[in-house]
Amino acid sequence: MRRTLLACSLVLLTSLACAAELPETDWLSLMPPADRKALEDMPEITHNGPEANGTFTNKGGLKQSDKGLPKVMYSTKTVAALNGKALRLGGYPVPLENDAKGRVTEFFLVPYPGACIHVPPPPPNQIVLVRYPKGIQIDDIYNPIWVSGTLKIETVSNEMADAAYAIDDAKVRPVEESDL
Repeated sequence: MRRTLLACSLVLLTSLACAAELPETDWLSLMPPADRKALEDMPEITHNGPEANGTFTNKGGLKQSDKGLPKVMYSTKTVAALNGKALRLGGYPVPLENDAKGRVTEFFLVPYPGACIHVPPPPPNQIVLVRYPKGIQIDDIYNPIWVSGTLKIETVSNEMADAAYAIDDAKVRPVEESDL
């Protein structure tokens, strides 16, 4: 009986270790259905501003500066069922704060690379503030990362961006070739 319990315990622990990483959450699931529909129905957005020529003049960072965009591009509407849910998102970092060793301890996670220079940036409900006290060395913002943690609905607004979600005490790691 004792051996059976021990064997079952080992199988359970092995299963938990293999399943330790949460399944990937799709970015669009962070948007309420009405916002997803509005995004799908949105007209083509041109990138004919000065940024398209390599001249970045938007002082607002990730904040929307084109007031003529559809309302969905400014949406802070969230999905209540995700509040307090443990999840894993793949995305790209926009560094905000570093520690004394130069590791990034706070950043915005966005769904596509270069969101800080693209026009338009993602809506606030597609931007997650990540607080990662341990810090991570980020050499290239175009390299994707995984962020795991408990998502919470939290409106964050600073000079760089508006975000509708946050993750505190996240687990962060680079996306590796084996993940693809």
